[in-house]
Amino acid sequence: MDTTKERISGKEKGFRLNDESGYFQNMGVDVMAFGDFYPEGHQSGVTIIMHGSRVAANGDIRFEQTPGQWQPVPKLVSRELDEAANSITTLLGYPDPSRHLMGFNPMIYPDFEFTCKVTVKGDGPSVIITVDLDRPIPNKFAGKICFNLELFPGALFGKPWIMDDKNGIFPEQPNGPVLKMPSNILHAGNFRKPDAKADIERLTGGDSGYSPIVADDIIAEPYAVGKRFIVRPDDPHSRLVIESKGAELKLYDGRMNHNNGWFVVSSEVPVGTTEKAIQWVITPNVVESWMYSPVVQVSQVGYHPSQRKTAVIELDRRDAERSKPVLVKISENGEEEVFSAEAREWGRFLRYNYLRFDFTGIEAEGLYKVRYGKSQSSIFRIAGDVYDRGVWQPVLEYFLPVQMCHMRVSEKYRVWHGLCHDDDARMAPVDYNHFDGYRQGPSTLTRYKPGDAVPGLNAGGWHDAGDFDLRVESQSGEFYILTLAYEAFNVDYDVTAIDQERKITEIHQPDGKNDILQQIEHGVLSVTGGYRALGRLYRGIISSRLRQYVHLGDSASMTDGIKGNEDDRWVFTEDNPVRELSTAAHLAAASRALKGFNDVLSDEALGIAHELYRITDGSGDARAARLHAAAELFLATGEKEYRDHLLTEAGFVIGNIDKVGWIIARAEKAIGDAGFTETVRSALPALKEKYEQQSAGTPYGIPYRPFIWGAGWMIQRIGFEYYYLYKAFPDIFDPELIFNALNFVLGCHPGSNAVSFASGIGAKSATVGYGLNRADWSYIPGGVISGTALIHPDFPELLTFPYLWQQTEYVIGGGSSCFMFLVLAVQQIIRKRKPTGVMKSDRDEE
Repeated sequence: MDTTKERISGKEKGFRLNDESGYFQNMGVDVMAFGDFYPEGHQSGVTIIMHGSRVAANGDIRFEQTPGQWQPVPKLVSRELDEAANSITTLLGYPDPSRHLMGFNPMIYPDFEFTCKVTVKGDGPSVIITVDLDRPIPNKFAGKICFNLELFPGALFGKPWIMDDKNGIFPEQPNGPVLKMPSNILHAGNFRKPDAKADIERLTGGDSGYSPIVADDIIAEPYAVGKRFIVRPDDPHSRLVIESKGAELKLYDGRMNHNNGWFVVSSEVPVGTTEKAIQWVITPNVVESWMYSPVVQVSQVGYHPSQRKTAVIELDRRDAERSKPVLVKISENGEEEVFSAEAREWGRFLRYNYLRFDFTGIEAEGLYKVRYGKSQSSIFRIAGDVYDRGVWQPVLEYFLPVQMCHMRVSEKYRVWHGLCHDDDARMAPVDYNHFDGYRQGPSTLTRYKPGDAVPGLNAGGWHDAGDFDLRVESQSGEFYILTLAYEAFNVDYDVTAIDQERKITEIHQPDGKNDILQQIEHGVLSVTGGYRALGRLYRGIISSRLRQYVHLGDSASMTDGIKGNEDDRWVFTEDNPVRELSTAAHLAAASRALKGFNDVLSDEALGIAHELYRITDGSGDARAARLHAAAELFLATGEKEYRDHLLTEAGFVIGNIDKVGWIIARAEKAIGDAGFTETVRSALPALKEKYEQQSAGTPYGIPYRPFIWGAGWMIQRIGFEYYYLYKAFPDIFDPELIFNALNFVLGCHPGSNAVSFASGIGAKSATVGYGLNRADWSYIPGGVISGTALIHPDFPELLTFPYLWQQTEYVIGGGSSCFMFLVLAVQQIIRKRKPTGVMKSDRDEE
């Protein structure tokens, strides 16, 4: 029997501000106000969570009805919670010229500055939003400055809405007609910077009719205009009523001018008004009997018989009832309950309570699921070969080939993309701040002048997620992790043909060469080619125009392939000792893997690593990077110079053991100095204790401190580094954290969407990813998404939506390669364990 109503007192009904949480709560509905501030990621302003799902966000004043990623945003001045008044008051300054939106030039912003106060007040079953301005808006901004609330589209396609006496269905695609709005915002005459028009032309390539930031912007004609708008009148769990006490409400489709847009309810700020310029009453329907359904989280791939097996069960914090979890085996005869035990209470994490159900003792191979009350997990395997096929392999088999730049990539009948960016690249302009964060200083730092065609940059490298750019740290970081995987696990896998001379990659066509070495080669070709051409490392290679940068589709169509014209990508350079020395470490390692496979490239990589080490200042912030470079160069050459440097840095190592301990662990045996080893060992128990304390702070047994971005990559990185501590010092470090990190990525993580972050891997996985095919709501097998993000302060979220990079993005430089490394590490640990060596269980720890 559901007892929710009995637990809710009369005083608690209605929206009340909880000073501890910092937001309004009314049973299963929460309203947040500026607890987050990431508007370009649809994560800011007034946010509404209804019955376990975020339905609306970014409720704040903006300079247009359907803003995109680079449009002006406010500066958060102050945020005050008044529990007695049941209100949250936020002071915002518009626009914020100091905020770099993905590196967008902060000097380009509208010439009207103002401050507004947004007050959100709980009023029984509603919240009232009131916007006051410190000055009236000028006539030239009439119809542009608005209060917007964005509605998450992924849950609304095919669902109904009502606006006064008009009704409709939220469409799968944005539908015309469109409005061509005279842009009072993005018109050069209204920019504060004198040469703003030239900056716009440089950003758009003069292609103002098609750029996302243009002089005459296109938006969708509103689907409806009125005073009372109802979202999802058919569904009591999602029904949301918005009423305006003044300006009209207008329903827009933000996808018309930005593919990653949401539906938007908007009210224009009236000219000449300051007090109560906007006043909305929002009434989310509250289902009093609703309670968050338990979520049973397991590895979507499954478990080896000998490893620890624990399901994590996520519960509504109000849920006092407890069921006994059951392990169910599935055979040709149907389902059979094979094990049941009381779950261990773990406690509160974020907004939920957690239980842990340990079934480590079950070793019989087969298909299983965990049932808890009416909830159950996905089906998973317990098998000795659980990690042997289709787990780490898709990274080499699909993801890395698909991401290869300067190649045509095919998979039998399918062409993933044509030969792309064969015209790379032109020297970037000086004194320039690129919209994606690259900055070129007063010099090109090379013999090339701005705009010069730089030869030798059209080979190797992987596209970084959907941005298609090549960042040096991503490129070298990727081939470094691949190198370490090759060395540690003797990876030998061939399902792909890669022809560097003809620039053709064919998936599922073996060519007699080890795929991992071919991928290492491909990454090294990019970095060494850049160094050879420029006489230094490139900072990055990226589209010069914003129109190209937001490209969705085949990367071969981004440029014309003819070198030296305006559509070529730009190459940036920098002086950055940390990056230079880190890249030296990566190149030195890769030179070892390439020895005997491509000796010429191996020698070149090692030569560049030597040179970078000797010419780069390794003091200050670069000290750890210099240590890293010395370690990898010593492992590559055995030269005394590098060993001596490592020995002299013993004090630094001890003081920074959490950052460099894993690096020294890789080289400790080769260094072969007993005194040095003992010095390092003396610092390791404290590091082990730190890992244990941080891991004990979550029900997942890993150090996990969620922020706005999903933490999957970070957790993989922790597991990757920890592996080397375990391998070098197994008497201090046990392998449990490595298994837990892998299980986290494979589905044992917070939130209701308990899928594997590794696309196409496991029973349920992230099959909508922020990759090159995101416009098709599709995925790239073997790509690993960023993962469950945090809606501050306590709501874990992983939406099925292709345009939230902080949740579903793929990246180069550790996203998928670290995942592959973890799987291989777990395989190795299991295979070296004695047959009876079952890992300890929760009950053992108790």
